[in-house]
Amino acid sequence: MLDQVGRKMIMRRPWGVITLGIAFFFFPYSFSKFILNRSAIVDDAGAERKLKCDVDIFGSVGHVILWIIISILTLGIGYFFYFYKVWNYALNNTKTVAA
Repeated sequence: MLDQVGRKMIMRRPWGVITLGIAFFFFPYSFSKFILNRSAIVDDAGAERKLKCDVDIFGSVGHVILWIIISILTLGIGYFFYFYKVWNYALNNTKTVAA
């Protein structure tokens, strides 16, 4: 539920302007978790398994700080790579659970 609140707050209010853009570094974590937790896969036997993403914003603060520095040094170009790395990080921390 917290991921839904975070996603809605960023989408409806100018949090990027208020926080000088720092909110946009936390948004991909909430977004990827939101998508993955609502997804399911079907195995060869036809059994459906839900995906469970174990990513939290506070566990990734060091990752966020590193990419803020990289984005500043590359004048914003690094953010495109950051978005890819967040999805990679989220997929690596996702498990399958029985539906």
